[in-house]
Amino acid sequence: MCDAAEQDYSGFWAKLAREEIDWQTPFNSTLDESQAPFYRWFADGKLNASYNCLDRHLEKRGDKIALIFEADDGSVSNITYKALHARVCRFANVLKQQGVGLGDRVIIYLPMSIEAIVAMQACARIGAIHSVVFGGFSAKSLHERIVDVGAKLVITADGGQRGGKSVTLKTAVDEALSLDGCEAVKNVIVYQRTGGAIAWNAARDLWWHELEAEASPVCEPVWVEAEHPLFILYTSGSTGTPKGVQHSTGGYLLGAIMSMKWVFDHKATDIFWCTADVGWITGHSYVAYGPLAIGSTQVVFEGVPTWPDAGRFWQMIERHKVSIFYTAPTAIRSLIKLGGDLPNQYDLSSLRLLGSVGEPINPEAWMWYHKVVGKERCPIADTWWQTETGAHMIAPLPGAIDAKPGSCTRPLPGIMIDIVNEDGSAVTDTGGGLLVVKKPWPSMIRNIWGNPERFKKAYFPEELKGYYLAGDSATGMKTVITGSWAVLMMC
Repeated sequence: MCDAAEQDYSGFWAKLAREEIDWQTPFNSTLDESQAPFYRWFADGKLNASYNCLDRHLEKRGDKIALIFEADDGSVSNITYKALHARVCRFANVLKQQGVGLGDRVIIYLPMSIEAIVAMQACARIGAIHSVVFGGFSAKSLHERIVDVGAKLVITADGGQRGGKSVTLKTAVDEALSLDGCEAVKNVIVYQRTGGAIAWNAARDLWWHELEAEASPVCEPVWVEAEHPLFILYTSGSTGTPKGVQHSTGGYLLGAIMSMKWVFDHKATDIFWCTADVGWITGHSYVAYGPLAIGSTQVVFEGVPTWPDAGRFWQMIERHKVSIFYTAPTAIRSLIKLGGDLPNQYDLSSLRLLGSVGEPINPEAWMWYHKVVGKERCPIADTWWQTETGAHMIAPLPGAIDAKPGSCTRPLPGIMIDIVNEDGSAVTDTGGGLLVVKKPWPSMIRNIWGNPERFKKAYFPEELKGYYLAGDSATGMKTVITGSWAVLMMC
């Protein structure tokens, strides 16, 4: 695959896009570089992300469980692809009734839930652009995002449940909307999760369950151009105001699909569990879109890994027979500290692959993950990627790439990585440098919402000769035969 990408880069990605995505209008143009760095992929093709995640599975997988939802209190509810499709269609019709349409922006501020995924998929179904805000963010952060994105509607909940405690959400929405700049928001749809008392604005607020009950379960997808923005996700970075990372529909979906297949070696019988919240890019690519696009069954968890005790993750793996488990090094280290021997008290024999995401994993945590959780038989996919990349960029493909504790190893097929000096010249030895991506890739960031100049300056500085600047440093070893990098350590 790497050789094929080297020999015919556009052809490599075009072949995958035709094989893996259902297009309403097939594309003829693969990569348009005429307005670089505002690259366009599959631009003359039309598709719908929700159709690719739901409708295309109905005939063969309609009765397959799509989501296994475990609430904070341990109660479990399952939803099939057929039932999820009906709920998404109902809520898409609800959005349309509220005047939301093609290109309108919708803020989603919800707890981790089936409803959060329904809301995202419903936006995609009608061509609206969602911007999910993590439920732990403050009213001030929420306000910044509502104003910057120009949201027309906000979807929230009366509250959530985390670690045995109720968390308020509607209060933060009310506070954010009381500030200047939110005049475009006409309605707030509220999911009743806790039943707690909340303030209510009868002229603006609407109950989710009442609207959904009256909506039709039939909603034809809106076919959009491949470059139509699927979502905007804000990342604060180290300095400055939050950046609204804008992702396309076609290229982003292809990245999520291929990384699910390549990095996780996903099979039809797998039970997949990514522990990330949908408020982050990991929860977009590996909860809301990637697993559904390939017809996976996945676990969705409302709570935290340490409640009611530090055995919660291992208990859930045993209960749901999870085969692919994807979590963060921070969670791994905290679980080691709180109960390093706890995994031995549970049956984890269903596991066949482990994943790490969000930051570099230190070798000591990697070895514990490998020995205690994986029993020295599960490959570990240590994945490097970013909100801006949309999907995995560097990771050891299980069974194909030798793993090294603390290393994300090699770039995926079709991802052209290099390590360079500050002037853009290549680092030729084993020394460190700046990590760059030399060629555009389908799932890459398309723009910073409303700020193209900041986009160019932040990610494509002139001194780097058109390379994408990741903002991370790396050390590696370049192999003599292929000239490709094995990235050993990310900082």
